[in-house]
Amino acid sequence: MASIGTIVTRVYTSRAQVPIQGATVAITQKAADGRSTLLAIRISDENGRTSPVRVRTPDPSDSESPGNPVGFTSCDIWTEAPGYETSLIENVQVFPNTETLQELELIPLPEQADPNTTMDRVDVPPQDL
Repeated sequence: MASIGTIVTRVYTSRAQVPIQGATVAITQKAADGRSTLLAIRISDENGRTSPVRVRTPDPSDSESPGNPVGFTSCDIWTEAPGYETSLIENVQVFPNTETLQELELIPLPEQADPNTTMDRVDVPPQDL
């Protein structure tokens, strides 16, 4: 039986963590066949935060024994905002009955840069459970 976890994002720029309002955040999940399913699209608020997205996760009891599946599900997060590089964070782990906060730092584009040719890509390694 599946459980539910949630994921919330916070979009910001610079070391001062200045929030970015109006960023588009798309949360997807890869299927076994390699295709991605769109789970939700959110727009960041004045604090750079998005509303929670509910994500189906494995039941916690499914991962209590060796050899059983991992105790989380993975999502990818695409983020874009005018004037910033597009960001892709891969394999963000969402755990059952837990709210995951994913920080999303966007890098400002240099003047006259083509936003379609720049992307910041990060792959999150699995948790050592």
